[in-house]
Amino acid sequence: MKTLEHLLSPIKVRSLKIPNRLVLPPMGTALGNADSTVSEANLAYIKRRAESGAGLIITEITEVHPLGSASPRCIGVWDDKFIPGLSKLADVVHAQGSKIAMQLHHTGRENYLLQKKNKALAPSAIPSYIFGFLGTPREMTLAEVEETIVAFGSAALRARKAGFDAVELHGAHGYLLMQFLSALSNQRKDQYGGDFRGRARFMIECLREVRRQVGTDFPVSIRISGEECIRDGYTISDMETIIPDLVTAGADLINVSFGTHGSPAVNIDTPNPSAPVEYTPGFKSHLSRRVKEAAGVPVISVGRYTDPYFMDEVIARGDADMIAVARQHLADPDFLKNALAGHPEDTLECLACNQGCIERLSLEALPIRCAINPQTGQELMYPAGPASVLRKVWVVGGGPAGLTAAHEAARLGHQVTLFEQENQTGGNVRYAAKAPHKEVYGRYIRTLTARCQRQGVDIQTGVEVTEAMIEAGKPDAVILAIGAGKADCPAEGIDAPVVCDAWQILDGTVVPKEPVVVIGGGLVGMETADFLLEKGVRNITIVEMLPASPVLALAAHGYMLHKRLRAAGIALMLGARVKKIEENAVTVEVGGEEKRLEPVAQVIVAIGVTPRTSLKEMLSKHGIRHFVVGDASAPRRIIEATTEGAKAAWEI
Repeated sequence: MKTLEHLLSPIKVRSLKIPNRLVLPPMGTALGNADSTVSEANLAYIKRRAESGAGLIITEITEVHPLGSASPRCIGVWDDKFIPGLSKLADVVHAQGSKIAMQLHHTGRENYLLQKKNKALAPSAIPSYIFGFLGTPREMTLAEVEETIVAFGSAALRARKAGFDAVELHGAHGYLLMQFLSALSNQRKDQYGGDFRGRARFMIECLREVRRQVGTDFPVSIRISGEECIRDGYTISDMETIIPDLVTAGADLINVSFGTHGSPAVNIDTPNPSAPVEYTPGFKSHLSRRVKEAAGVPVISVGRYTDPYFMDEVIARGDADMIAVARQHLADPDFLKNALAGHPEDTLECLACNQGCIERLSLEALPIRCAINPQTGQELMYPAGPASVLRKVWVVGGGPAGLTAAHEAARLGHQVTLFEQENQTGGNVRYAAKAPHKEVYGRYIRTLTARCQRQGVDIQTGVEVTEAMIEAGKPDAVILAIGAGKADCPAEGIDAPVVCDAWQILDGTVVPKEPVVVIGGGLVGMETADFLLEKGVRNITIVEMLPASPVLALAAHGYMLHKRLRAAGIALMLGARVKKIEENAVTVEVGGEEKRLEPVAQVIVAIGVTPRTSLKEMLSKHGIRHFVVGDASAPRRIIEATTEGAKAAWEI
């Protein structure tokens, strides 16, 4: 029987009574002011997250030292000048009935800006797996080590003065405390190096200093990576040996994560800390169980949690005392409220796509967003509604851009009709949802469609909008979200009987025979190959004209795709162009030479899509206000589609 009894029960951490076991863990946002003070955007963002009802809110990484700041937009706590802004942050969370902890952080060598200036510090002069191309960090002197230990303690005291209920030291994910712990980044010959216990000294002394400065009645948490998830890295068995020391040094709560910077980049056999869609919820709960058994204090489990009922189950079976839910708080902060209301199906489930969070922050150096929630990171500009002038709005196209536009326009009070020429909504996401591990994409479309209907959107499927319809209907504004169609392949013989497109494979219209050649090594082509692997097809060659795979191997899902296809022995021809298709052969030009692939039983075209242009000119001709959004503007990702759809609705 499903229950929320355990998740909703209070828990005491030292002197602090936390109302329930749900935790918003720290996530970088890059929303701070340029001087590292708390911004209005920070306050609006954390308020919306706190409205979820989580018992404990842990703020994003908060820097204890200017030489340990991840970015200029990270919040600082290395000086008393930060206390007033931090107090506002605490007040916002307390107003929602939650408790707030500050995560104390130092990047060490994992610092792009300081690496560029040759100012990055580390336990040893060993380059970062991620930023090593920029240079080698400088080994910290003993004086700098001692200064940093004091900085953690002083920062914790400032947090207490600012009204925070607790602090957490960030000892995970390859940042400074973990750099000292790992033999891969710490080769010191003094008391802060050596064996595992010696390398743990820095972490332990930071905890002791924090405890010394905040006193005996103030809760202290530490976030650890239960295992390093990298070749020759430390294991959970290693970690178990120092857990009692962390507790003795002052830890009242242990937040158990996993992995380090570079885990997926340098070892294809270890878990990906970005937890892409391939990973099942709670996939690392065994780590928190082992830490709990060694610690004797409450522990927090992390790992792609989205379902409150499953969170309750993890607590009930003893794997953890609390559950950290990060990305689901971005996708839909109301997930717990929906469950309590008896309607968990109303929740937009996190896609684990990482487009607006991990990848946007880490790979694009941009502030946090969410691919399926246009409010996230834009709380200050998000219109509460209703609109000052209510209009008749037509949305043409029922993919993510169109559905998001329709929902937002209806939420603001407009009269909205959505037209979709297919018999169901979803656009090309319907096909993406057929790929292995991506069933959540189908649930996303169904939930968003239902939300539109509850907002009063008139959804008409199987209807192609014409000029006559628009002239007769006289909408005040039209949002064109008609998506993109299949791009033409210029190869000779493209009309041969052995040729089909990826969509026909994914929807089951065509059952392929081996050997298979996939034209196009982008996301559609690679996911189609992955789909075929799941169906038992093994003899597959992917032909991609670019010299490198367009699917970024360092991105979470891209990494997993590359890993699976490589393990299955799929041939990937890069810098190659299909010239000719015959009944049982394909001629490919690569490196200026032609190569004949045979035998071939099936050719699958997956070269991408091109924007649909119908209706644009007509709307302009008639002077009808209109917006072109999503793939109809240019084929991109879900995050661009939903962002443009929402902003069009806000501007009407």
